[in-house]
Amino acid sequence: MSTTLIIGASGQIGKMMTRTFIQSGNSVRALVRDKSKLADLESDLLEIVEIDLEEDFSRAFEGVDNVMFAAGSGGQTGLDKTLLIDLWAAKKSVDYAKEANVKHFVMISSIGADDPDKLPSKIKPYLVAKHMADEHLIQADIPYTILRPGSLTNEKGTGKITIKRPQAREEMAISRQDVATCALFVLGKEQLKGKTFELYNGTYEFENILV
Repeated sequence: MSTTLIIGASGQIGKMMTRTFIQSGNSVRALVRDKSKLADLESDLLEIVEIDLEEDFSRAFEGVDNVMFAAGSGGQTGLDKTLLIDLWAAKKSVDYAKEANVKHFVMISSIGADDPDKLPSKIKPYLVAKHMADEHLIQADIPYTILRPGSLTNEKGTGKITIKRPQAREEMAISRQDVATCALFVLGKEQLKGKTFELYNGTYEFENILV
């Protein structure tokens, strides 16, 4: 059985991804800074590795087949954490993944990371960090898929999305659950490697719009 490393597994999307993966019968290695945040998740398919992303976390990549990067500094931290987590930890994750010869690296990025100057935003430093992390992954010569969700909501997932950016800013949203489910869907699919998708609430099943 293949093992997927989920980086940032105790975050909102990361935890949903972890739960979704193990409920689907997938083996998961969850990388977290504080393992107590996953205390409510118990499964023989789950291995928790407790390491700070500001340290050397290369050992978490030993023996894994796939990597999901879902870590983020969070909206309550300063620009220092945006730089250290959203950019530097992401960059190190790509480098460690390349050394480990992973089969698929899925990056959870953000709408606006393609061109941080294009969308008016108060989170431009965050978008710049995401942009640089994405570019490093693209240039790393490892199999990748980049997912750039719109504004994240806590609504129940529908399993239906669109990858075309809506005209209205208020429609540029997607549930965290749908992002987690989409991450599981793209994993290991050869035809989705080397591609980048924006994700929004929509009317299309994953297989009808991504593949």
